[in-house]
Amino acid sequence: MHPRATPHTCGLLDVGGGQSVYWEESGNPRGIPALYVHGGPGGGLGAGGYTMKLDPERFRVLAFEQRGCGRSTPRAGDAAHDLDANTTARLVADMEQLRQDRGVEAWVLNGVSWGSTLALAYAQAHPERTLGLVLMAVTTTRRAEVDWITEGVGTLYPEAWNRLATHAELADPGYRRGQGRLVEAYAALMRDPDPAVRRAAASAWGEWEDTHVSIGAGGLHRDPSWQDEAWAVPFATLVTHYWAHDAFLDPPVLDRVAEIAHLPAWLIHGRLDVSGPASTPWLLHQRWPASTLVVVEDEGHGGPRMVQAWCEANDALARGLP
Repeated sequence: MHPRATPHTCGLLDVGGGQSVYWEESGNPRGIPALYVHGGPGGGLGAGGYTMKLDPERFRVLAFEQRGCGRSTPRAGDAAHDLDANTTARLVADMEQLRQDRGVEAWVLNGVSWGSTLALAYAQAHPERTLGLVLMAVTTTRRAEVDWITEGVGTLYPEAWNRLATHAELADPGYRRGQGRLVEAYAALMRDPDPAVRRAAASAWGEWEDTHVSIGAGGLHRDPSWQDEAWAVPFATLVTHYWAHDAFLDPPVLDRVAEIAHLPAWLIHGRLDVSGPASTPWLLHQRWPASTLVVVEDEGHGGPRMVQAWCEANDALARGLP
């Protein structure tokens, strides 16, 4: 990986409706513009490790925290945050406003996990502003993927899924397993007016998140971020909100690949990623002649060889640009 870069510029972008989006910029101000799109939804930029995947001499690296999370204000779960206005179309509009605000003509998109879905949605809305895409742990957040990650993976982790479903049944009298979508029950719990209900649902959701990504990641490790209410509640609010609504994408991005089939792309995925099976990037690749599919056999939802492939893909993409 490249050295971690410290942002030399950052700010809050007013995107209307009382919402502001945090952004930051690092690397070469005269380099190839590249936008990092984080996962979640609601994951934020973390400690800035994304900068290590892009050559700071070659790229002008931009990143933002999607509305409702991280340093964007107000956060999801806050009374001032308009969750109903938090949709994929709005996030795409925020990205386009950031591009214009920063004076970027067109940029390379880097997306990880949910970020790959959002990067695809942006590219399909603005292909003329997209130079190419590098996507890792690829998702499209269509209904089948959401039902798999919230219900189907329970066949591999029945104990953990039972705890997840039991919490919903006890907290939401309207939910019974097998009679409704579990993700919709959690989306409703995360909108409950009682903060204690939201905190408890976020904690239960966090245990499930840590469990289903554990294969290929060296076993189950609890992410300490779930102990931070200021991070956990917005994350659980946003992820269940988007998943319960099939990412607000109709038609899904998988059905619109022809609109970006001319753009160069790298699709990097772990064979052991049971949360998001390799069938998703494979289906994208079949419809995308200009894409390169990289499947790392012994890693899951991220890993060192996948990160290496991510770095190499950015370098290869840069070499191919004018």
